[in-house]
Amino acid sequence: MRFDDLLGTVRTIDLTSPSAAQAAWRQIVDLVGRGRAPADDWALSTLASIRKRVPLVARAASARGLYGASVPAVLVRLLATDDIAVAAPVLRFATLTDQEWTDLLPALSPAARAILRHRRDLSGTVQRGLESFGSVDFVLSGETRANAPVAAAVVEQPSQVEPAPEPAAEPTPGITEESGAFLSLGAIAKSLPIVAEARRRENDNEAPVSDGGVFRIADVVARIEAFQKRQDEQPRPSAAPSLPLREAFRFETDPTGMIRWVEGTSREAILGTSIAAPARPAQPGVDGIAAGAFRRRARFADAHLIVGGAGEASGRWLMTAMPLFDAASGRFTGYRGSARRPQRHESPTPVPAVAPAPAADSLRQLVHELRTPTNAIAGFSEMIECEMLGPVEPVYREQAATMRDDAHRLLSAIDDVDVAARVAGGALPLDPEPIAVAPTLHRLAADLHLLAESRGAPVPVIADELTVLADVRALDRILSRLLGTAIGAATMGEEIAVHADAEAGGRVAISVTRPNAFDAYPGDRILSVDDEDSPASLLGVGFSLRLVRNLTRAIGGAFDIGDRAMTLHLPAVEDDEMGHTASS
Repeated sequence: MRFDDLLGTVRTIDLTSPSAAQAAWRQIVDLVGRGRAPADDWALSTLASIRKRVPLVARAASARGLYGASVPAVLVRLLATDDIAVAAPVLRFATLTDQEWTDLLPALSPAARAILRHRRDLSGTVQRGLESFGSVDFVLSGETRANAPVAAAVVEQPSQVEPAPEPAAEPTPGITEESGAFLSLGAIAKSLPIVAEARRRENDNEAPVSDGGVFRIADVVARIEAFQKRQDEQPRPSAAPSLPLREAFRFETDPTGMIRWVEGTSREAILGTSIAAPARPAQPGVDGIAAGAFRRRARFADAHLIVGGAGEASGRWLMTAMPLFDAASGRFTGYRGSARRPQRHESPTPVPAVAPAPAADSLRQLVHELRTPTNAIAGFSEMIECEMLGPVEPVYREQAATMRDDAHRLLSAIDDVDVAARVAGGALPLDPEPIAVAPTLHRLAADLHLLAESRGAPVPVIADELTVLADVRALDRILSRLLGTAIGAATMGEEIAVHADAEAGGRVAISVTRPNAFDAYPGDRILSVDDEDSPASLLGVGFSLRLVRNLTRAIGGAFDIGDRAMTLHLPAVEDDEMGHTASS
């Protein structure tokens, strides 16, 4: 997919209406933040001019949406100097050079600098720069509190340090001209005569000098420096063997019930979890309380969530959430809520240990980072196509429709990657139930009729009244990907027939004609083909068929590729089992 001159399109939007300003803010921040458009004067001045007219919630969501991107320093500055709700997400992941951090620190609020103090990936230069703001950012107790602003004034008066021989531009407080590095408060104060006198008196065991009960600047500086020295001399605690468990977090879902945003704990193990369907007993996922409330779009409280793995978010949680609806249209937009650890009496059964899958967790994090901007592209293109932002020329509406279709195809591929990662990590929730085979096959074949017509491939379905035991969503994905791959590879006029028959061993065999294009790959060698030319999936034929194979195994079936057909072997539901299900 190619998106040409999107920033140029934004330039043509009339920004006078609140909705247009909000849409432009989201688009410019996303394009500039992800390097798809230059961080030029027009983009930054536009963001600065419309910032006050964009709701805080929308600005904060745009900042969160940049997670994982290499945001330019100028955009980091604009967002980091905004409200702390906007600044916090960016400051947690922004990657800047030491000089860029040095230039930014004085412009940040104390709350914003406090966020940076919790990062462990910043260089010593940046950390020393943060330390130099201690007298401003930290509230001191007792007599020191009253004199803290005075101590800060020492740092803010570089002219008291050795004077320059010629007039020059005023340097940034606390930064040396040679290296641009921050100096600590004590290092700057040592060059002051009054501090030298205080240090001499301290060495001579003399009492601190005071005038009328008011401490001098030197006394305050000496105390702060002594405190820092004691802290540096204390032994560092040894690293803990594992991360401590967190006690609470907040979350939001999309309209499908998928958790898309997490704050307060590690995200990787929770992002992508669905509250729309209950998990199997003792498996990662939610219980029936959350799933039932989701179907009714109702509030729920203390629903159980089990998170697998061995990180800080693993274990059992109790979730409480409220449904959200769009104020203008009344459309359901998802859930927002929080989760907490259960008390001893609320968790009677221990949570079984689930083996961690770091690679799968990383892949799910990548899926989340891809899904967020793709959803934004799809939503914005739909707004243009429907002229929600004002009249649009037909040519631009056609381009928006193409962008929307491409974005939805990309979202489908992203979902496939997400499912593959869940299968690999053993975190895919499955709820087997009896499913009639014939109606399912006819429905999916009808869904693919446009692809079949474009290939000129008839798709006859021959199926008896058979029933299989499988998870509905998993079976739909298996059959749709298998049929789509076969139809997409068919030559013009080639028939792709579908047969469903009972077989020995209490199973149902669903076979799909193997396209002639697969003859170049004998046996199951087609599984190892990684191409990107399949009209059925952006991920290619090999990935789609491997997903079919792995999902089929997950629901208790098998998948084999023969010379003439590709066949699914699924567990069947006998008549007595159907009767038992109906009676229960």
